[in-house]
Amino acid sequence: MTRVAAVQMVSTPDVTHNLATARRLVGQAAAGGATLVTLPEYWPIMGMTDADKVGHAEPEGSGPIQDCMAALAREHGIWLIGGTLPLRSLEDGKVLNTTLVYDPSGAPVSRYDKIHLFGFNKGSESYDEARTIVPGAAVGSFDAPFGRVGLSVCYDLRFPELYRAMGECALIVVPAAFTHTTGSAHWEVLLRARAIENQCYVLASAQGGTHANGRRTFGHSMLVDPWGEVKDVLREGEGVVSGELDPAFLASVRESLPALKHRKM
Repeated sequence: MTRVAAVQMVSTPDVTHNLATARRLVGQAAAGGATLVTLPEYWPIMGMTDADKVGHAEPEGSGPIQDCMAALAREHGIWLIGGTLPLRSLEDGKVLNTTLVYDPSGAPVSRYDKIHLFGFNKGSESYDEARTIVPGAAVGSFDAPFGRVGLSVCYDLRFPELYRAMGECALIVVPAAFTHTTGSAHWEVLLRARAIENQCYVLASAQGGTHANGRRTFGHSMLVDPWGEVKDVLREGEGVVSGELDPAFLASVRESLPALKHRKM
């Protein structure tokens, strides 16, 4: 059995403040026995404008955000999935929205650049990540002691073909900053669908509250098991959700309903 945890935050425009919050909540997750912890999307900065994150973009391998994540993984001896941070891109005024993974020694072991960029326009709500983000191109996963972990971010959740391309996973992670509007309609049902159709655990770490920029995120960080049952959830505010990955239960689901073996395409 492996205990995993998802950190939920209400990130601010102040990077230093957000780093301190992450240190506290990751420490709380590790103290609860978690050996793998994931942070939410945009955890280091939720700026007053979309362009604010560009000024905090780091080159891969160095910078205060990456140093913080490496130190947390090393200090607590955990696998840390670093939500997303802004990494420098080759396009002026744009960043990569990147997930970095650290092993228990604090070494970086995997990277995933968010592929699907969110766009939404309804009434007074309007979002277009493509204005400040360059999309990634490669599917991301890594091997943990308990099995393969698939990497995805927020809007990726709506594209099931991405998860099929990962191959068989024991766990899929979904750091996110779902809006309250779209989250209340689709968040849980999509997470449960990804768990059911891929017959694996899904761990989702979200932003959850009203931010300084006026944006309201949905929260509801959760752990879903391979049968689609929600094992733990946090609705709003800062905190941690956690639970056990049970390899025997995962195997029993795949044995009793061998849908992955029945695939035709």
